Amino acid sequence: MSVIASMVVGSDGSTSKDSKSAGVSSPADRRSFLARRRSVDCIIIGGNTARNEPYNRTPVPLVVLSRSLVNPVMGNHLALMWNASPAEAVERATRKFGSNILIEGGYSMISELLDADLLDGLELSVTPETGGEGFIDWKELIARFDSYEITEDEGTFFYHAIKKRK
Repeated sequence: MSVIASMVVGSDGSTSKDSKSAGVSSPADRRSFLARRRSVDCIIIGGNTARNEPYNRTPVPLVVLSRSLVNPVMGNHLALMWNASPAEAVERATRKFGSNILIEGGYSMISELLDADLLDGLELSVTPETGGEGFIDWKELIARFDSYEITEDEGTFFYHAIKKRK
């Protein structure tokens, strides 16, 4: 089983501009992001991510975690709404779709899965963008993993972090 989280931040730790991660993304990050999601069995996101980001089309099943009865991705025929914790969703999605799960939720979801020892890795893109909102300490997040490698493309740094489950 492989559960990998994906996240983009600006160099100042901002996670979005105008409530959208595209505001802190870069062309290199976008290419990496699109390639990554084509190679998984399922994508899991939170309700807030679904409401603020464009998820009307995904190449694989999309699980939206929300207590709301309103489906924010009604145009996506691969989308499912689950009232579940991130840990429950990972276990259920693995049974239903396969073992390669991509988490595109925010910092809270990633932290919760780390605390539950259910995350195998993190693909973190750090772009040159600054001046957004939703700041996180991305260095502290990377430090929660056992090891990482860094690559660079067009000014965007890609952290490929690995966590060994206990």
